[in-house]
Amino acid sequence: MEEIKEKCAVFGVHGKGLEAARLAYFGLYSLQHRGQESSGISTADGTRLYCHKDMGLVAQVFSEDSIKKLHGHIAIGHNRYSTAAGSKLAHAQPILVANDAIALAHNGNLPSTAALQDFLKSRGHDVSDISDSRFVADAIAEYVKDGMTLEDAVRKTFPLITGAFCILILSKDKLIAIRDECGIRPLSLAQLNGGWIVASETCAFNPIGASFVRDVEPGEMIIIDENGLRSEQLKPGNLKLDVFEFVYFTRASSELLGRSVYEVRKKFGAQLAREKRIEADVVIPVPDTATPIALGYAREAGIPLEFGLGKNRYIQRTFIQPEQHLREQGVRMKLNPRDSVIRQKRVIVVDDSIVRGTTSQKIVRMLFETGASEVHFVVSSPPVKYPDFYGIDIAKQNELIAATKSVDEIRDFLGATSVQYLSYQGMIDAIGVPESQLNTSCFTGIYPIDIRERAKEILYK
Repeated sequence: MEEIKEKCAVFGVHGKGLEAARLAYFGLYSLQHRGQESSGISTADGTRLYCHKDMGLVAQVFSEDSIKKLHGHIAIGHNRYSTAAGSKLAHAQPILVANDAIALAHNGNLPSTAALQDFLKSRGHDVSDISDSRFVADAIAEYVKDGMTLEDAVRKTFPLITGAFCILILSKDKLIAIRDECGIRPLSLAQLNGGWIVASETCAFNPIGASFVRDVEPGEMIIIDENGLRSEQLKPGNLKLDVFEFVYFTRASSELLGRSVYEVRKKFGAQLAREKRIEADVVIPVPDTATPIALGYAREAGIPLEFGLGKNRYIQRTFIQPEQHLREQGVRMKLNPRDSVIRQKRVIVVDDSIVRGTTSQKIVRMLFETGASEVHFVVSSPPVKYPDFYGIDIAKQNELIAATKSVDEIRDFLGATSVQYLSYQGMIDAIGVPESQLNTSCFTGIYPIDIRERAKEILYK
């Protein structure tokens, strides 16, 4: 998928006898795909909080020494990709407030922070140059300062939060998880040796031996302390899981709404093949998300599947900027075409989406330069026509190629022989859950959580 990133991942641990920091490390490692700019872990031992965070991937940020300094049986962790506040250490999470007595980690995005800002201004806060996550943390801290328990402070803050959020809050002896009333971003609960694990995706459970219990419900608050786990519905739920979790973000080994993401993506591919017949010699995926899609497509179409694009798995986030020649190489640094698979072949290349179109254009050009006789670009989602305000970095509509061009114009821009999108209904049918349980705003322009002042940025055609 091209240049589109989810905001972050969260992971929480609570359990006597558990090495919380070590478990959080491996949990975040499993969730690295959801955020690759910064990583952090805060822990608690019943007396105080500890924290370590920095810019970079999980394996770059943490060492054996740093993990050993994070004492305690409770932890929250965070991987971040910035969408609103920029990329710098000051915005890395978990956020510590209330004289380092409370830590907070947030997955999602708040299109409007007006209510939070008004509240904090009334308490004398300077609200300039801080993230939406920090607004939430500071509001909770203000209520705790008033003498409230942590859960009471969360209850009071919840109505001020407008947008998509899965939030973990840590105190010296307590872990709290909350999810917005539409459940835009996923959040799941598991058990491990009598303790509890909370994570953005179920793929984080298996590597640490945790057993999935259930999803955290939309609008729910879960409180975990020495007395165990208890739950409270802060707002009636109206499930609207972001469909992009199925299309792209979630790892294929995870489950969403009881569905295997891997199997859903294979169904996307099969549905694509049923919707339009293309005469071709080979089907190749753009690695890695599109691999199960291409598998489903190839099986349904009866066309051989080949891995014609190799991915350099060691090109990850780095602090060293490439020199000009390497910058011009662009996609070739990440994807290597295999001549024997492509040359003189009619190629169907499968991807999960076309967002801005620039990377897709480079892939098409690279395939033709490698010797493909035809390149058919097949996409397992409908055209992305509307911006996202819930935690994906596609917030400018004029940057979305499908918002300004027809399918034929997109084909011409890419230089492809043909372009095919999965139909909207085909996508819904392949997922296998009611449309009413999904947020499809990027395709429809219908936003289930009020985007308030951001609505003026939307152009409907």
